[in-house]
This record gives sequence, C-alpha cells and structure tokens, in this order.
Amino acid sequence: MKIVLDFLNQLSENNNKEWFESNKSFYKEAKATFEDFAEKLITNIEEFDPTIRNLTLKDCTYRIHRDLRFSKDKTPYKTHMGVYICPNGKKSGLGGYYFHLESQSKQYLPSHLLATGAVCLPNNIINSIREDVFTLPNEFQNCIDIAKGWEIDEENKMKTVPKIFPKEAINAEYLKLKDFILNKKIDDNYILSPNLLERVTEDFAKTIQFKEFVNRAISAID
Repeated sequence: MKIVLDFLNQLSENNNKEWFESNKSFYKEAKATFEDFAEKLITNIEEFDPTIRNLTLKDCTYRIHRDLRFSKDKTPYKTHMGVYICPNGKKSGLGGYYFHLESQSKQYLPSHLLATGAVCLPNNIINSIREDVFTLPNEFQNCIDIAKGWEIDEENKMKTVPKIFPKEAINAEYLKLKDFILNKKIDDNYILSPNLLERVTEDFAKTIQFKEFVNRAISAID
C-alpha cells in the first residue's frame, strides 16, 4: 500500500492535469495496487456477510476525477481512494463497509478511515432508522458495544431531539443522528502492516450487526 499513499500525497501537492498526465504510470500502478486489495477485501467480507455477493470492483469503487460542476474547489482529482462494499453495490442506498485512504496534507476526512453504516440519507430513511433506535434501544446499543475499537459518528446530528420522540429517551443522543455510521480511524502504520487485509477484515466483521440493524430499517421503507 505504500505506493498508494505515496501517490496520494504527491497528487495532493500537485493537483493539476499536467502533473497527473506526466505521472500516469505512477497512478496506474497505485490504482492497480488499491484495486487488488479491494478485490481481496470483497472476497473476505463475503465469507462472514452473506448479503455481500457477486460484487465487482465497478460496483464498489469510484473514479479519481472530481465532479466540478457545483464546487468552488476546481482541483480536478480526488486525493483519496475508497472502496464501499454493500449489498447490491454502492448505488443501492444500503449501508455497507467503507475503506478509505487519504493524503496527509489535504485531508477530505480526518484520517485514513474504516466506516460501517449509511450516510447522506433521505428523511424517510432517517426517520425509519430512528424509529428502530427508539423502540430497540438495547439492541442498537449492543451493536455499538460489540464493535470494539469503533465509535459512533456524531459529527452530523441535530442539536435537539426530533419532536416526535420524548426528550428524556434513554438514547436521546442517538435520535439526533442524521448519519448512522461506526468509524475507526487508522494511521499509516495500520495501512502499511504486512497483515493489512486480515486486520481490515477482522475489524469490519465486528460491525456486521450494526450494518444489519441499519439496513433492516432502510429495507422497511417501501
């Protein structure tokens, strides 16, 4: 994975078409390394999660070119690489497992990251998950507790409990959430470890119950 980190760090400092075109072979080698890892990770996740089946790289990975249509930032390339492994692929709207590598100098997220769950959800889906969180507080808490080394992401949440729920609910803070994800921040030492694939697989396996909780509520919407 070192070549992937090296490429992303250099791209972050030279985010322009001229540098990218003159370093196309560098990019292709980094991309091939990341995609080889991603394919193996998909296979490993299939072994413990039966909802992950017959996914291709195209179902789970993203283009490096940024969509500049509505962005004030006109740098042409993403400075991260990620793979999102979820039932029926990244466009399904379901929660899944996300592995993210980020450049050191201009970070899109706080660090390299593992994440499980779902983000950027429509209101009807958010409300469906909140209903389950409210009615099944012990089950939801257990999904978090058994994911040792992970934490619930509370960055994007409401300031107050939605009016349809009692303010004194035992899990009131979770009812404020708009994204339902578990995060595990990881560093270069983690990424460069010789047993990276095994570590990532083991870490994601701890979060399957959380993913299933979220997807059950998503799937309940007609």
